[in-house]
Amino acid sequence: MRHTLSRRQFLKAAGMTTATACAAGLFSACGSGSASSNGGGASADTSSYTILYSSQPATLNYLTTATDIEMVVGANCIDTLVEYDNKGVMREGLATEWEFDEASLTWTFHLRDENWVDMNGEVVAPVTAQDFVDALRYLLTPAYAASNVGLVTSYIAGAAEYYDYQVNLANAESGLVEDDGTAYTVDASGVVTVSAPGAEAQTFAPVEFDAVGVKAVDEHTLTYTLTYDFPGFLSLLVYLPYEPAYGPLLEEMGDQFATSAETLYSCGAFYLSEYVPLESWVMTKNPENYDADNVFIETVSRIYNAEAEVNGPEMVKRGEIDEATIGSDILDSWLADEATKDLVSMDRPNTNYTYFYLFNFMPFYHEFSGQTVEGLDDEYEPENWAKAINSTNFRKAFLYGINNAVTLAVTAPEGYEGYKLNTVTPPSFCANNDGVDYTQCGALADISEFFNEETAKQYRDAAIEELSAQGVTFPIKVQMPYNPSTPDWDRQCQVFKQQLEGVLNDGADFIDVILTAGPADNYLSAVRRAGKYCFQLCNWGADYSDPETETDPFYQTEGGYGGRYAYLRTAVEDGIVTGETADTIMAYMAAVEEAKAITTDINARYEAFANAEAMLIENALVIPMGMSVPAYLATRLNYWEGQYASTGFSNKRLKGIHVLDHYVSMSEYEANRDAR
Repeated sequence: MRHTLSRRQFLKAAGMTTATACAAGLFSACGSGSASSNGGGASADTSSYTILYSSQPATLNYLTTATDIEMVVGANCIDTLVEYDNKGVMREGLATEWEFDEASLTWTFHLRDENWVDMNGEVVAPVTAQDFVDALRYLLTPAYAASNVGLVTSYIAGAAEYYDYQVNLANAESGLVEDDGTAYTVDASGVVTVSAPGAEAQTFAPVEFDAVGVKAVDEHTLTYTLTYDFPGFLSLLVYLPYEPAYGPLLEEMGDQFATSAETLYSCGAFYLSEYVPLESWVMTKNPENYDADNVFIETVSRIYNAEAEVNGPEMVKRGEIDEATIGSDILDSWLADEATKDLVSMDRPNTNYTYFYLFNFMPFYHEFSGQTVEGLDDEYEPENWAKAINSTNFRKAFLYGINNAVTLAVTAPEGYEGYKLNTVTPPSFCANNDGVDYTQCGALADISEFFNEETAKQYRDAAIEELSAQGVTFPIKVQMPYNPSTPDWDRQCQVFKQQLEGVLNDGADFIDVILTAGPADNYLSAVRRAGKYCFQLCNWGADYSDPETETDPFYQTEGGYGGRYAYLRTAVEDGIVTGETADTIMAYMAAVEEAKAITTDINARYEAFANAEAMLIENALVIPMGMSVPAYLATRLNYWEGQYASTGFSNKRLKGIHVLDHYVSMSEYEANRDAR
């Protein structure tokens, strides 16, 4: 195998500091060879891939993380039971066969021979079914604070009970007394008592891990027993919580697992050969992997550069790195310049991430168990807002008055129409047993473009008449917050305000969209979950390939806070929403419950979920906006060769992708897309 200098080794050999190297732009020794400023040539190195990163991962522990950059190692260095091809078709991974027993709700997977390797690519041990069991035990240990626990406790039998007991036991052993006086104690037999002031004490008997529905039948046979017949389970397997980990290493390292190259073993397309925080990490092709013949990159290097957004494009011009994001601030100039216009293409679209607008149906203070909604500040007139959102006419004025193409053009100056959505679930997310796209099932098939200025004004006029009779004052204040740390969100909001007010305030003093900058840190907790907005752009990333996942932002159980988005059901329970709107909300909740109960007839299941989603949209309880616009890139990778799935981390995998001897142009990108 060819040996390459890491960035750290190069800097030491050159006698330079990191800061000096960044200033000088000397990265070619660990980059892509001698590619020229016109996009590369025959001398460009096609065996390595180098990219900058500007945000240091908090962890590389794939069992506990949920952030994009922290998933990279888990996606590329650890194989999964199943995987997807570049067209989104599921295929064999570490498992070569699998079957489902409906009576016992048990999936059985038969594993192929595969090995764990260390940071040097040396074989450590075989991958066995027990490695999946040990990984799940680790994940369900509260001390490790895994962020993806819900992807296990919701579906694997006994997992929720085991995890809840472990949480209560940890609280008792630490002597925790919460702010409200709730105390945790444990007796000699392991029974935990939770005592809250003014409430009857609760007891939790010990739950052993053996009660969790994951078993190693033998070295090559693994079973998962589900809590219910869940059609989307197989797609969950391409998520970090269902990856294996070498049990003896987990036991030895504990919370230090995967904190360095030395503390991580790999069984995927690559192994982690070097990791130096705030400097670099290197992944090297794993020759021991069963599918090594389909791995075409020898070395993947990520180099830390705090100014990657600025320095990356310039380093691409010099052929020093293989990929950089071309931000909106320089995109127009790159496309207009003959020297750079053919260096620009795009990332592959990610169809599991969608955007939609929500009204805040919880503008007042509400206290859930362990969750508080603060509601709107007085300056935004919450009483006035509560009356407005109870009007279907008011909401439909927004539905028909919003031109999504205008807002999308901010981040997608070319081809923005292709990212516009009229549904919450995007096309090509999943299809029924007859191959019919979910968005063409049930009532969703009848939904088309909403934007219509004349229709919007008709609903506006009806809303003015209806709400004036209820004492609503105009213009209605519409607080619309944004996260200032999210690129272009402020510009999108400015364009949105101008466009919507231009329609709805034409001939009337109807609304006043008030843009507010939320906090850059903890935005979701401080704004959306706290109910401190009137109307805002929200997003949702699907968890699995089944339409049930698209209900998570909207569905609530009785008394529950659900996904902490618009609090639809809570608004009904608190009497904020009444009449027609309340009836529609409760009809939606019932429709979702009925759809969830359909598990064997996929066509009927999809139609039921489609009808429920259409109910939300047609009554303007949610207003679809669009898909996530892929980033504009200068890259030497043909991403259309890579694995693809509408959920999970398949799109982060580099297996199957070639490094080209030139940067991809937009015309080549489109040709690659059409040829896949």
